Amino acid sequence: MKLFRSNKRPTLGSVLGRGHLTVALLAVAMASVSLTLLGVLALRVYADHNLHLIARSISYTVEAAVVFNDKAAATEALEMIASTEEVADAQVLDAQGKLLARWHRAENGLFSDLEMQITRALLEKPISLPIVHQEHEIGRILLTGHGGSLMRFLLSGLAGIILCTAISAFVAIYLARRQLREIIGPLRSLATVAHAARSERALDRRVPPAQIAELDNLGNDFNALLDELESWQSNLQSENETLAHQASHDSLTGLPNRAFFEGRLMRALRNASKLNERVAVLFLDSDRFKGINDNFGHAAGDAVLVAIANRVRAQLREEDLVARLGGDEFAVLLTPLHKIEDAERIADKILASMDTPIALPGDTSVVTSLSIGIAVFPDHGATPGALLNAADAAMYQAKRLSRGAQFTAGSEHPVDPVQTRS
Repeated sequence: MKLFRSNKRPTLGSVLGRGHLTVALLAVAMASVSLTLLGVLALRVYADHNLHLIARSISYTVEAAVVFNDKAAATEALEMIASTEEVADAQVLDAQGKLLARWHRAENGLFSDLEMQITRALLEKPISLPIVHQEHEIGRILLTGHGGSLMRFLLSGLAGIILCTAISAFVAIYLARRQLREIIGPLRSLATVAHAARSERALDRRVPPAQIAELDNLGNDFNALLDELESWQSNLQSENETLAHQASHDSLTGLPNRAFFEGRLMRALRNASKLNERVAVLFLDSDRFKGINDNFGHAAGDAVLVAIANRVRAQLREEDLVARLGGDEFAVLLTPLHKIEDAERIADKILASMDTPIALPGDTSVVTSLSIGIAVFPDHGATPGALLNAADAAMYQAKRLSRGAQFTAGSEHPVDPVQTRS
């Protein structure tokens, strides 16, 4: 599931992972390099001190050979000592500086050139030590160190650096994944719930508990905020529904008002035009409402209106609609209508329901009647206004000719419900 816009930004998990790995590798590299440099310096001091000791040992050994200028003895003594030590080249000079004996280590190893390069770069320059006999200098010893030990030390240090780097990388990845579970996991859950609340309005989702106290508190606070938002949204939706109902319904009878009725009528005419169907509109008006209201009071008038609304609604089909247009005027929408006789039959049922007396406050009752005008789409009008006007005119025609009757637009005489029922 795609949570965020694709902007190629790094995730927190990758940042922490790279951070752990970088810090670990940097720390290991710095420590390893520092230890290697210190080791090289220590080895350099040791090698220099060792060369001086070797030079003194050779000086003592070849002293007699130098005194007697015995090249063979000097060479043998020089080789015996230099071959067992970290010496690359050893020379014995007489008092005049002439070469008396020399020993040179054979360069037959794989890393001989590299060892010599390390020797020239890291070790001290060749040392020169006098050969003294009876407090007189009778010759000199020249020694050049060998880089074999230093080479082995550097290789072992490099192997240690590689090993420590691999271990550190493993530990860094492990710690990053652990933090991913303990830190990134709760944050990711929080981001997922927040994204769902913003984009999908899913206020019912909640952040799960976290092991870290701060993240758990953050999740609890966010869940509490979601609870408040969900409650607020529920109350707001309920209030909006109430306001919408009040705006489209009559407060006394609970029936839809004129605006609601006209909107439904417009949609019904549009559908009927597409499906080639008929729609009927019944315009109802109480015949005795003004007298009842004047003689018995407004409370009695309200009771009569409520009774009319309930009785008319009881005579209709489930898909039909009755509305109060204002005062004592009502309208009925019959859709679909198969034939005009069906509308006249329903109008007759409505008129018949008015025969029962209506109970008024104060243990009194009255009998009222309705005059009904019927208009049919598309015969008597193609628009909501035209159809309502035709039904209204038919209602006045019914009221003028015979109260308590129905009249269909285009007819010559009103229909007397008493005659139809008899």
